[in-house]
Amino acid sequence: MKYIVVLGDGMADEPLPELGGKTPLEAARTPNFDRMAREGACGMLRTIPDGFEAGSDIANMSVLGYDPREYYTGRGPLEALSMGVDLRDSDIAYRCNLVTITGGVMQDFSAGHISSAEGAALLGSLAGALPGVVIRAGVSYRNLLVVPNGKGCGSTPPHDIVGQPVARYLPAGGDAALLGRCMEESRRIFADHPVNMARRNSGKSPATQVWPWSGGKRPALPLFTERYGKKAGMISAVDLLNGIGRGAGMEIIRVPGATGYLDTDYDAKAGYALDAIRRLDFLYLHIEAPDEAGHLGSIEEKVKAIESVDGLVGTILDGFDGVVAVLPDHPTPIRVKTHTKDPVPFVVRGKGADGTARFTEREALKGKFGMMDAAGFLPFLFA
Repeated sequence: MKYIVVLGDGMADEPLPELGGKTPLEAARTPNFDRMAREGACGMLRTIPDGFEAGSDIANMSVLGYDPREYYTGRGPLEALSMGVDLRDSDIAYRCNLVTITGGVMQDFSAGHISSAEGAALLGSLAGALPGVVIRAGVSYRNLLVVPNGKGCGSTPPHDIVGQPVARYLPAGGDAALLGRCMEESRRIFADHPVNMARRNSGKSPATQVWPWSGGKRPALPLFTERYGKKAGMISAVDLLNGIGRGAGMEIIRVPGATGYLDTDYDAKAGYALDAIRRLDFLYLHIEAPDEAGHLGSIEEKVKAIESVDGLVGTILDGFDGVVAVLPDHPTPIRVKTHTKDPVPFVVRGKGADGTARFTEREALKGKFGMMDAAGFLPFLFA
């Protein structure tokens, strides 16, 4: 048997007055999700273990069966894996966002979803100006900062503090002074950088500085093939997911036109998935767009993103007769514009039916699979 898991990042939400008390998932037109519910069965999944903050790193590791309590060392080192950065045992790798901070307030955690080329130009201007660290450009606002012989420190995800003063969320602990100098120097260098001048002139948010967070040492993940006896692949436009996949020895499948944003090429992702599953036993197909819409607080974009994921699922269902599962990793509610720890709905085609009519948060509560912990999701799927 072959298996495809379609992960709509942040797809779950809360009932919204603007949608007549419906969630975006309930308000969206999702004929393919609903077909899966009618032909398959639903349940609910706890993806954030006690003691952890809600995040895609924790949730996706949990869904893939890598208990964060045992294997999680930080988001930065997972992204380093994806970027091919060979961390030494003493290195601390931090995720390094390009952000927009105005008047001491976090205005935008993504600097207006700055392009990869613009981000690389900005980070290139820091070469030689930040002694004691190594910076690597990634995709869009998502970059990497490595501290050799690092000590680690407490940090806050910038997407959790949009609209808030940043002073009380600055890094604290061993590497804090060094990271603080990096942030200060980036502010100075970025202020009149040609990239930012052009962005301001065109009405876009400038990247005012770097924001390092979620640092940690190189993780050691058991290989997926040894854990489950299946040859596995990962499709994602996000370094974090590709880092988890690379650490687990999964095949990393790059899809042209996959952006990790609302304009990603859903048709290309579906096509590459159907091609990959011919040679693989398991495929993890991650779509970031619903999460981005949740962070933006845009109901319209979130509904549109969910409907786009539904269309992708329709292509998968029409071209693949194995087991298919669809789920979010965590909610990203419009109300709070960040992740929450609430359980998420899931639907599976290929493991019996339960009479549910739609794939939504409320319908999944009625599903025959009940409430499950994410650590047991793949063993359940493969059983």
